[in-house]
Formats: sequence, structure tokens, C-alpha cells
Amino acid sequence: MKLLLKWLFSAAALLAVAYLYSGVAVSSFTGALIAAAVLGALNMVVRPILVLLTLPVTLVTLGLFLFVVNALMFWAAASLTSSLNVAGFGAALIGSLIYSVLQLVIDFVLERLFLDK
Repeated sequence: MKLLLKWLFSAAALLAVAYLYSGVAVSSFTGALIAAAVLGALNMVVRPILVLLTLPVTLVTLGLFLFVVNALMFWAAASLTSSLNVAGFGAALIGSLIYSVLQLVIDFVLERLFLDK
């Protein structure tokens, strides 16, 4: 149940990013669901490999290079789906920052909702 809610809220977060920032466009809620699934799969499979490969650069930049890795994942998801359009790398960076903040809020709400007592 928690995974399904996270997926739905992630799709809503993608729609919110498209609403808040003009460099990101989402075609529909169904497209946002597909894009959220692709983004989640990329973050689960490809992101850990990229983080490991870019570890020296990440250490030198004191972790700031992880913003670039997040933007690359956002941009890759946009290139894999036709329902999510990103204007360029700068738009991917800003879109991924907004999406990350929204994901923090979603995670906080879901943890409070599914709190084990």
C-alpha cells in the first residue's frame, strides 16, 4: 500500500514540477505515472552505479556533484519517456531539485501515515 501511494504521489510531484517550472512538461497524469515509474527504476538501478563511479568527484565537491547525478537521472527519465519533456540540462537540474524537495515531503508524510505503533 505504501509503495502504491508513493508512486501516485511521485506522479503528482512530477505534475507539480511541471506546474512550478516551465522547463519541465508532463503530458498527462498517466504520463506522469509512467515517468515516475521510469524515474524510480533509474534511481534504483543506475543511480547507485553512477554514485559509486563519481565518488572521487563527489568527495572533492563535498557532495555537491550528487545534484548533477540527480539531474542526469531526471534527464534520462525524460529521454526514455515521451510523456516527460525537459528543456535541457539546466532545466533537468532545477526540475530535479524541485522534485527532490517534494519527495522529501512525500517521504515525511508517508512515514507519519504508516507509523508503526
